[in-house]
Amino acid sequence: MFTGSTQMALDGKGRLAIPARLRERLAGVCGGHLVLTADPTSGCLLLYPFPEWEKVAAKLNALPSLDPIAKELKRLVIGSAEEVEPDSAGRILIPPMLRRFAKLEKSVALVGQGEKFELWDDASWQGLFEQAAQFPQQLAVAARDGTLSEGLKGFSL
Repeated sequence: MFTGSTQMALDGKGRLAIPARLRERLAGVCGGHLVLTADPTSGCLLLYPFPEWEKVAAKLNALPSLDPIAKELKRLVIGSAEEVEPDSAGRILIPPMLRRFAKLEKSVALVGQGEKFELWDDASWQGLFEQAAQFPQQLAVAARDGTLSEGLKGFSL
């Protein structure tokens, strides 16, 4: 499981050095074989160990091909997916198209999300993190109003 966030810098060629503590874990999980793709819901990038990506790709490919929303979702997520492997220095190259999609320039946040990572422009990530301070109030209002989703009812940390 991947957790926490790390602020890092892209080099001039668009490469990102995976932290050493994560490289070892990724090597054990997927031999360093990763997939980078666009996240259609938030504008960041998603970085999957290859076995986790295969699960996501299978779900996407199972969506009905005549459904226009499913078609656009597959087009964006599968169409932008790039297989990447760390070089000898532990760096992965983020293709220009994906850097533009996520507005990644220099400072990047690598955010653990359980079985995958998110890659954010660091300023965007900091803004989202500050907004998260409002979450307890939003959660309390949703519970009181009865608008809390079924999946969150009864959930505890």
